Amino acid sequence: MTEPLDPDMFDPVCPSRLVPLRFGDKWAGMVVRCLEGGPRRFSELRVPLRGVTAKALTKSLRGLERDGYVVRNAHGRRVEYALTPLGRSLLGPLNALCEWAEDHWDEMLDAREAADVR
Repeated sequence: MTEPLDPDMFDPVCPSRLVPLRFGDKWAGMVVRCLEGGPRRFSELRVPLRGVTAKALTKSLRGLERDGYVVRNAHGRRVEYALTPLGRSLLGPLNALCEWAEDHWDEMLDAREAADVR
């Protein structure tokens, strides 16, 4: 059994929301990060992704599955999502991108604030 996901995994002020490169959609990188520790049920994924609607999460999971990053496993009525080997290969680049975002957090926020003022 995997440990429960941290509800504050993606705090609203977390740099993960500012990562400039996205694959799939807004939630894809965060879904991959949630699946890093092992298979998860849909309801488990919604805990740290508290801003996602069921429709948007379904769309994101289907897109990740279509692209070969995630596999959907049905065990009777229980459905879990897990990273494929291809999906796991994204973890290194995703870690590097998150580290970059943390290093440039203030610059990105300043740029966004300046653009919003204009």
